[in-house]
Amino acid sequence: MTEAEVIANSEQPATRQSIAKDLTALGLASDMTVMAHSSLSRLGFVVGGAQAVVEALLHVLGPGGTLMMPTHSGALSDPASWQNPPVPKSWWQPIRDEMPAFDQALTPTREMGAIVDCFLHVPGVRRSDHPTVSAAAFGPNAAALLEDHNLNDRLGESSPQGKLYGLDGHVLLLGVDHGNNTSLHLAEVRSGVMRTVEAGAPIMVDGERQWVDFSHVEDNDSDFAELGQAFALTGGETTGSIGSGVARMVRSRDIVDFGVDWIRSNRTPPS
Repeated sequence: MTEAEVIANSEQPATRQSIAKDLTALGLASDMTVMAHSSLSRLGFVVGGAQAVVEALLHVLGPGGTLMMPTHSGALSDPASWQNPPVPKSWWQPIRDEMPAFDQALTPTREMGAIVDCFLHVPGVRRSDHPTVSAAAFGPNAAALLEDHNLNDRLGESSPQGKLYGLDGHVLLLGVDHGNNTSLHLAEVRSGVMRTVEAGAPIMVDGERQWVDFSHVEDNDSDFAELGQAFALTGGETTGSIGSGVARMVRSRDIVDFGVDWIRSNRTPPS
């Protein structure tokens, strides 16, 4: 969406103060632990852009709250699996040989949005050590959410999403629906219906850059929006306005548990 389209779709500008008020009305409160997924353009015109949203989130959560966001870096993956866009097969090995290793400070995100990229600049933010599906967090529970993110367990029990479930945290969707809810990948892992796939990425091993092959449970978010719509009918989702957009908040445990059963009922197990 262009800036002109954002302005045209906004009745009035949103501000740090109005966004904080919207978040409070939604049920976000101090001392909560929450993972936020977002689209800045879908919130309408925001005075100060991503910075205003990040500051509003941190203000509402207060010093006792913990904010987490996905900081995925899908470009640090095996080029043989790239589809958006693909590259010639003759490029695969040079890419594997030369792609810089994942660096929690330097590696950019891919298609995570302006709010996530701004959040990474907050002093004190930490990032998990997974080359493709890291998360970043700030607050008292940041270490508990991010530590020991296993290479082979992308979005499973050891992932930040798994830790969020364990801490009885919440998922916050700002301008997006459950198609962006990465906690539903935890439901995929727990469902037992997904196949295991091979992957690779460049990481640092004993101080040296290496291309490392690993395996993980396949993830597929193509029906997450549909899953989210079904969950909303249970009454477990809170919705409200956020600027000119829609905000949703759910308890991680509620939607993951629902998602396990939904996936088992609506997907075909691998043969």
